[in-house]
Amino acid sequence: MRPRIALPADTLDEATNIINERNAAFAPRPAVEAIVKAGGLPVILPSVDPTDVAEYLPLFDGVLFLGGADVDPTFFNEEPHIRLGKTYRKRDLFEVELLKQAVANNKAILGICRGLQLINVGLGGTLYQDLSEDKTAYIKHSQAAMGNQPSHHITVTPGSMLSTLVGPRPYVNSRHHQAVKDVAPSLQATATADDQVVEALESPNSDQILAVQWHPENMYKHHEESRQIFANFVQRAAKRTTTL
Repeated sequence: MRPRIALPADTLDEATNIINERNAAFAPRPAVEAIVKAGGLPVILPSVDPTDVAEYLPLFDGVLFLGGADVDPTFFNEEPHIRLGKTYRKRDLFEVELLKQAVANNKAILGICRGLQLINVGLGGTLYQDLSEDKTAYIKHSQAAMGNQPSHHITVTPGSMLSTLVGPRPYVNSRHHQAVKDVAPSLQATATADDQVVEALESPNSDQILAVQWHPENMYKHHEESRQIFANFVQRAAKRTTTL
Protein backbone atom coordinates (compact mmCIF):
# COMPACT_ATOMS: atom_id res chain seq x y z
CA MET A 1 0.00 0.00 0.00
CA ARG A 2 1.30 3.45 -0.90
CA PRO A 3 1.76 5.86 2.02
CA ARG A 4 -1.34 8.01 2.42
CA ILE A 5 -0.61 11.72 2.68
CA ALA A 6 -3.19 14.09 4.16
CA LEU A 7 -3.36 17.56 2.61
CA PRO A 8 -5.46 19.90 4.79
CA ALA A 9 -7.42 21.96 2.28
CA ASP A 10 -7.47 25.69 1.78
CA THR A 11 -10.83 27.41 1.24
CA LEU A 12 -11.75 29.38 -1.87
CA ASP A 13 -13.48 32.55 -0.71
CA GLU A 14 -14.91 33.41 -4.12
CA ALA A 15 -17.74 31.77 -6.03
CA THR A 16 -16.50 29.00 -8.35
CA ASN A 17 -17.19 29.00 -12.09
CA ILE A 18 -18.62 25.49 -11.88
CA ILE A 19 -21.12 25.39 -9.03
CA ASN A 20 -21.36 29.06 -8.05
CA GLU A 21 -20.73 28.15 -4.45
CA ARG A 22 -18.48 29.94 -2.00
CA ASN A 23 -16.08 28.35 0.49
CA ALA A 24 -15.13 25.39 -1.67
CA ALA A 25 -12.29 23.31 -0.20
CA PHE A 26 -9.26 22.78 -2.46
CA ALA A 27 -5.65 21.61 -2.48
CA PRO A 28 -3.07 23.08 -4.89
CA ARG A 29 -2.46 20.85 -7.91
CA PRO A 30 1.38 21.11 -7.78
CA ALA A 31 1.42 19.69 -4.24
CA VAL A 32 -0.91 16.84 -5.22
CA GLU A 33 1.26 15.99 -8.22
CA ALA A 34 4.49 16.18 -6.21
CA ILE A 35 3.12 13.69 -3.67
CA VAL A 36 1.97 11.30 -6.40
CA LYS A 37 5.32 11.58 -8.20
CA ALA A 38 7.10 10.72 -4.95
CA GLY A 39 5.00 7.58 -4.50
CA GLY A 40 2.37 8.80 -2.07
CA LEU A 41 -1.43 8.78 -2.23
CA PRO A 42 -2.95 12.22 -1.51
CA VAL A 43 -5.98 12.48 0.80
CA ILE A 44 -7.51 15.97 0.91
CA LEU A 45 -9.07 16.99 4.23
CA PRO A 46 -11.50 19.92 4.42
CA SER A 47 -11.41 22.18 7.46
CA VAL A 48 -14.02 20.76 9.80
CA ASP A 49 -14.62 21.03 13.53
CA PRO A 50 -11.40 20.21 15.43
CA THR A 51 -13.30 17.62 17.47
CA ASP A 52 -13.47 15.50 14.31
CA VAL A 53 -9.70 15.28 13.86
CA ALA A 54 -9.33 11.99 15.74
CA GLU A 55 -11.54 10.22 13.21
CA TYR A 56 -9.25 11.32 10.38
CA LEU A 57 -6.08 9.88 11.95
CA PRO A 58 -6.43 6.28 10.66
CA LEU A 59 -6.80 7.59 7.10
CA PHE A 60 -3.24 8.84 6.64
CA ASP A 61 0.42 8.13 7.40
CA GLY A 62 1.78 11.63 6.88
CA VAL A 63 0.39 15.14 6.70
CA LEU A 64 1.53 18.01 4.47
CA PHE A 65 0.71 21.47 5.83
CA LEU A 66 0.52 23.82 2.86
CA GLY A 67 0.65 27.53 2.06
CA GLY A 68 -2.22 29.98 2.25
CA ALA A 69 -3.53 32.80 4.43
CA ASP A 70 -1.67 34.30 7.37
CA VAL A 71 -1.86 32.53 10.71
CA ASP A 72 -4.23 34.28 13.13
CA PRO A 73 -1.93 36.03 15.64
CA THR A 74 -4.20 35.31 18.58
CA PHE A 75 -2.79 31.77 18.45
CA PHE A 76 0.47 33.23 19.75
CA ASN A 77 -1.14 35.83 22.02
CA GLU A 78 -0.82 38.90 19.81
CA GLU A 79 -3.30 41.35 18.34
CA PRO A 80 -3.26 41.93 14.55
CA HIS A 81 -0.40 44.00 13.13
CA ILE A 82 -1.34 46.74 10.68
CA ARG A 83 0.27 44.73 7.86
CA LEU A 84 -1.33 41.39 8.74
CA GLY A 85 -2.84 39.77 5.65
CA LYS A 86 -6.04 37.77 5.28
CA THR A 87 -6.60 35.09 7.91
CA TYR A 88 -9.05 32.19 8.21
CA ARG A 89 -9.49 31.11 11.81
CA LYS A 90 -11.53 28.01 10.99
CA ARG A 91 -8.60 26.56 9.05
CA ASP A 92 -6.15 27.50 11.80
CA LEU A 93 -8.24 25.79 14.48
CA PHE A 94 -8.52 22.62 12.44
CA GLU A 95 -4.87 22.49 11.43
CA VAL A 96 -3.49 23.21 14.90
CA GLU A 97 -5.51 20.30 16.29
CA LEU A 98 -4.52 18.10 13.33
CA LEU A 99 -0.88 18.96 13.97
CA LYS A 100 -1.03 18.16 17.67
CA GLN A 101 -2.71 14.81 17.12
CA ALA A 102 -0.42 13.94 14.21
CA VAL A 103 2.62 14.63 16.39
CA ALA A 104 1.19 12.57 19.26
CA ASN A 105 0.44 9.66 16.91
CA ASN A 106 3.87 9.69 15.22
CA LYS A 107 2.68 10.71 11.75
CA ALA A 108 5.29 12.02 9.32
CA ILE A 109 4.96 15.79 8.89
CA LEU A 110 6.07 18.20 6.17
CA GLY A 111 5.33 21.92 6.19
CA ILE A 112 5.56 24.39 3.31
CA CYS A 113 5.54 28.21 3.76
CA ARG A 114 2.43 28.91 5.87
CA GLY A 115 2.69 25.25 6.85
CA LEU A 116 6.06 25.92 8.51
CA GLN A 117 4.58 28.88 10.34
CA LEU A 118 1.49 26.93 11.44
CA ILE A 119 3.68 24.10 12.74
CA ASN A 120 5.82 26.53 14.69
CA VAL A 121 2.82 28.30 16.23
CA GLY A 122 0.96 25.06 16.92
CA LEU A 123 3.92 23.74 18.90
CA GLY A 124 4.40 26.91 20.95
CA GLY A 125 6.46 29.27 18.78
CA THR A 126 5.72 32.79 17.54
CA LEU A 127 5.84 34.70 14.26
CA TYR A 128 6.69 38.06 12.85
CA GLN A 129 3.26 39.05 11.56
CA ASP A 130 5.07 40.99 8.83
CA LEU A 131 8.79 41.04 8.04
CA SER A 132 8.80 44.80 8.66
CA GLU A 133 8.81 43.79 12.35
CA ASP A 134 12.17 42.05 11.88
CA LYS A 135 14.73 44.85 11.77
CA THR A 136 17.48 42.55 10.46
CA ALA A 137 15.50 41.36 7.41
CA TYR A 138 16.64 42.90 4.14
CA ILE A 139 16.22 40.18 1.47
CA LYS A 140 13.16 40.25 -0.80
CA HIS A 141 11.15 37.30 0.54
CA SER A 142 8.12 37.85 -1.69
CA GLN A 143 9.74 37.46 -5.07
CA ALA A 144 8.63 39.17 -8.28
CA ALA A 145 10.12 36.33 -10.32
CA MET A 146 7.92 33.48 -11.57
CA GLY A 147 6.95 31.16 -8.75
CA ASN A 148 8.76 28.12 -10.17
CA GLN A 149 12.08 29.99 -10.28
CA PRO A 150 14.49 30.40 -7.35
CA SER A 151 15.28 33.89 -6.09
CA HIS A 152 17.67 33.71 -3.11
CA HIS A 153 20.10 31.34 -1.40
CA ILE A 154 19.85 29.82 2.06
CA THR A 155 22.39 28.25 4.38
CA VAL A 156 21.56 24.81 5.81
CA THR A 157 22.87 23.43 9.11
CA PRO A 158 25.42 20.64 8.52
CA GLY A 159 24.20 17.23 9.69
CA SER A 160 20.51 18.19 9.60
CA MET A 161 17.91 16.10 7.78
CA LEU A 162 17.48 18.94 5.30
CA SER A 163 21.21 19.06 4.52
CA THR A 164 21.10 15.45 3.27
CA LEU A 165 18.35 16.43 0.81
CA VAL A 166 19.34 19.84 -0.55
CA GLY A 167 22.98 20.33 0.42
CA PRO A 168 24.55 23.26 2.27
CA ARG A 169 23.59 26.20 0.06
CA PRO A 170 20.45 25.67 -2.05
CA TYR A 171 18.85 28.32 -4.27
CA VAL A 172 15.14 28.56 -3.40
CA ASN A 173 11.99 30.43 -4.35
CA SER A 174 10.28 32.71 -1.84
CA ARG A 175 6.72 33.93 -1.39
CA HIS A 176 5.98 35.06 2.16
CA HIS A 177 5.73 38.15 4.36
CA GLN A 178 5.41 36.40 7.74
CA ALA A 179 8.30 34.50 9.31
CA VAL A 180 9.36 32.58 12.40
CA LYS A 181 10.23 34.77 15.37
CA ASP A 182 10.63 32.44 18.37
CA VAL A 183 11.20 28.79 17.44
CA ALA A 184 8.90 26.31 19.20
CA PRO A 185 10.62 24.45 22.07
CA SER A 186 10.38 21.06 20.35
CA LEU A 187 11.81 22.30 17.04
CA GLN A 188 15.15 23.49 15.74
CA ALA A 189 15.92 25.98 12.98
CA THR A 190 18.10 24.23 10.39
CA ALA A 191 18.29 26.81 7.60
CA THR A 192 18.37 30.59 7.32
CA ALA A 193 18.51 33.20 4.60
CA ASP A 194 21.49 35.57 4.60
CA ASP A 195 19.44 38.07 6.64
CA GLN A 196 18.86 35.32 9.25
CA VAL A 197 15.18 34.80 8.44
CA VAL A 198 14.38 31.18 9.38
CA GLU A 199 13.97 29.01 6.27
CA ALA A 200 13.56 25.52 7.78
CA LEU A 201 12.53 23.78 10.99
CA GLU A 202 13.03 20.17 12.09
CA SER A 203 12.33 17.95 15.06
CA PRO A 204 15.89 17.57 16.42
CA ASN A 205 15.46 14.16 18.06
CA SER A 206 13.61 12.31 15.31
CA ASP A 207 12.77 12.41 11.60
CA GLN A 208 9.10 13.19 12.26
CA ILE A 209 8.97 16.88 11.29
CA LEU A 210 10.54 18.87 8.47
CA ALA A 211 9.19 22.25 7.40
CA VAL A 212 10.52 24.70 4.81
CA GLN A 213 9.67 28.34 4.21
CA TRP A 214 9.91 28.13 0.41
CA HIS A 215 7.74 26.30 -2.15
CA PRO A 216 9.33 23.05 -3.42
CA GLU A 217 5.98 21.99 -4.91
CA ASN A 218 6.44 24.76 -7.50
CA MET A 219 9.99 23.65 -8.35
CA TYR A 220 10.01 19.85 -8.15
CA LYS A 221 9.61 19.26 -11.89
CA HIS A 222 12.95 20.90 -12.67
CA HIS A 223 14.93 20.86 -9.41
CA GLU A 224 16.31 17.67 -7.91
CA GLU A 225 16.55 19.21 -4.42
CA SER A 226 12.79 19.81 -4.40
CA ARG A 227 12.08 16.25 -5.52
CA GLN A 228 14.25 14.98 -2.68
CA ILE A 229 12.14 16.82 -0.10
CA PHE A 230 8.98 15.03 -1.27
CA ALA A 231 10.71 11.67 -1.70
CA ASN A 232 12.05 11.88 1.84
CA PHE A 233 8.61 12.83 3.18
CA VAL A 234 6.87 9.89 1.52
CA GLN A 235 9.63 7.56 2.77
CA ARG A 236 9.16 8.87 6.30
CA ALA A 237 5.41 8.29 5.98
CA ALA A 238 6.01 4.77 4.61
CA LYS A 239 7.76 3.80 7.86
CA ARG A 240 4.58 4.72 9.69
CA THR A 241 2.05 3.05 7.37
CA THR A 242 -0.96 1.61 9.18
CA THR A 243 -3.65 -0.81 8.02
CA LEU A 244 -7.15 0.55 7.54
